[in-house]
Amino acid sequence: MDSHAALFELGQKRLAELRKTKPLREGSFQKKLEQNGFTRRDFMIWSATITSLLALPLPFSTMVAEAAELSDRVPLIWLSLAECTGCSESLVRSTTPDISTLLFEHVSLEYQEVLMAAAGDQAEENLDNAMKAYKGKYLLAAEGAVPTANNGTFLTLGSQAETGISLIKRVAADAAAVICVGTCSSYGGIQAARPNPTGAKSVGAVIDRPVINVAGCPPNPANITGTLMYYIMFGRLPALDIFNRPKWAYGARVHDNCERRGHFDAGEFVTEFGDDNAKQGYCLFKMGCKGPYTYNNCPTERFNSHTSWPVLAGHGCIGCSEPNFWDDMADFEKPLSRQPVHGLDATADTIGAVILGVTAVGIGAHAVSSIFAKKVEE
Repeated sequence: MDSHAALFELGQKRLAELRKTKPLREGSFQKKLEQNGFTRRDFMIWSATITSLLALPLPFSTMVAEAAELSDRVPLIWLSLAECTGCSESLVRSTTPDISTLLFEHVSLEYQEVLMAAAGDQAEENLDNAMKAYKGKYLLAAEGAVPTANNGTFLTLGSQAETGISLIKRVAADAAAVICVGTCSSYGGIQAARPNPTGAKSVGAVIDRPVINVAGCPPNPANITGTLMYYIMFGRLPALDIFNRPKWAYGARVHDNCERRGHFDAGEFVTEFGDDNAKQGYCLFKMGCKGPYTYNNCPTERFNSHTSWPVLAGHGCIGCSEPNFWDDMADFEKPLSRQPVHGLDATADTIGAVILGVTAVGIGAHAVSSIFAKKVEE
């Protein structure tokens, strides 16, 4: 309670400071909502949802709402490095724009290569002007890995052919905070997979600044929006795990909240795509699901307006929010039995059995404790 009270006070001070600054964009957020058919009630429901997502008490929802309304005071520069644009599309591609999408239209988005109309010298001029005007105040979002081999020449950008590594270092130097959007910028992603001829690295590995990693290939739009809202509200980065991911989004394993978890505990597995077990929604562990080794909120947040996610759709998790997932999690449709460090793989056939279930070290702890609890009741 005391920590929440201190955080609430910090948020009030931060928003009070933002109220004193002038909007950087024309048109109020409320007017934008009305123009797109969103009522005040819709907006408050969204605010409560974001509050819950951030693992904050419900009273913070009014602060979330005000932070969204004041978001036009926060300059944002979004750089695209070695990437596929999937992270940008995860955020903005929607047949029916939701409030999160509108929020990013409302934020003072000073530079974003995918969305901006400017090109060539004009685009470069826009970036330089934003960096000068908002030095030390702008938020930097970086998408994509950073090639470092051959002095970074595997990635050159803009009319001046600046290397990606030069660009990220230059823009990050004067940023108020740096958010790595997606696994490529967070950990190198597929670009850094063996043999990595371009020497691709994460953004955090090439700049001398703390970063927050919103990992995923792509990350859930709610995780991007939630991170932005946290920074707007409190002016600082949220609590992070050992891989610099926000704990509110990456604090639990995919396995822990999976709708197929009951089948895992019961030893009911899909053994071939399309078999009867698959039709009954059994666990996909034997088909290579990496949910037991992956930390993300995919089962609870889902994608496509919260309708589905890969495991619900019938394919196992590939561990895309973990460092080096492309190498460490392969083959994506086979268990990790070739890596003995994961003790669960050898016991997949016996998960759910009372005696042998105890050998599922760590990952099977929940199942084992359930078995013991049942024995005690008996």
